Amino acid sequence: MTVGCYIRVSTSRQKHDSQRAEIQRWLDGNGIRPDQIVWYADKESGTTMQRPEFDRLQRDIFDGKVKTVVLWKLDRLSRRLKDGVNTLAAWCERGVKIVVVTQQIELNGPVGRMIAALLLGLGEIELEYRRERQMAGIAVAKRNGVYMGRRKGTTKKTPDRARELRDKGLTSAEIATALGVSQRTVFRYIGLGMDGGGIKTAKIGPALPEKATEHTQG
Repeated sequence: MTVGCYIRVSTSRQKHDSQRAEIQRWLDGNGIRPDQIVWYADKESGTTMQRPEFDRLQRDIFDGKVKTVVLWKLDRLSRRLKDGVNTLAAWCERGVKIVVVTQQIELNGPVGRMIAALLLGLGEIELEYRRERQMAGIAVAKRNGVYMGRRKGTTKKTPDRARELRDKGLTSAEIATALGVSQRTVFRYIGLGMDGGGIKTAKIGPALPEKATEHTQG
C-alpha cells in the first residue's frame, strides 16, 4: 500500500519544511516505511485545483496506487469549500483513507465528510476574513496618504516599507494589514521586540496568529 503525502504552499518563496516535518513525525509514529511513501508537493494557491502535483496525486488515486492520503492541514487540499468537499467525496467513494495530522482526524464515510465540510468551510471564511483585513489596512493607508501600492520589480513585504509607514505614524496593526503580514513580521522588519518598541499597537481588528511560512499560504 502506498501512502500519498500531500503538502502545499501558496508561492514559490515559501517552503514546505514544517508541513513535511509534521507529517514525517506521524509517519514514523505509525511505523510507515519510507518505501511506502510518495510525496506530492505543490507551490500553488489553494483557490485553484489546477496544480501539477495534486493532479499527479489524483492520477495515482484513480489508478489504485494510493489508498491513504496524509495532509498537514485540510486547507492544504483546497481553500474552497465546494472543491474540497467534492474531492474528498470522490476519494472516499474509492475507499481512500484521509488523515489530517495537525487536526488529528481521519476522514472516512459520511461522518468524516461532514467534519471535512465544516473544516473546509471555516478555512474559506478565514481566507475571506484575511483579505478583508488586508483591504481595511490598505484603506487606512490611503486615507493617511501613505499607500503607494506595489512598485514594479519589488515585493510588497519589505522592511524599508514597514519602517516608512512607521515613520508616518501608522500603528503596527495598520502596517501589518497594509503589507499583508502579521504584526510579528512587522516587528521583525523594523528590528524591534514583541513589545512594539515605540510603535503604536492599536489594532484595526482582532489579529490572526502568524502561521508557519507555508500556510499563509492561501
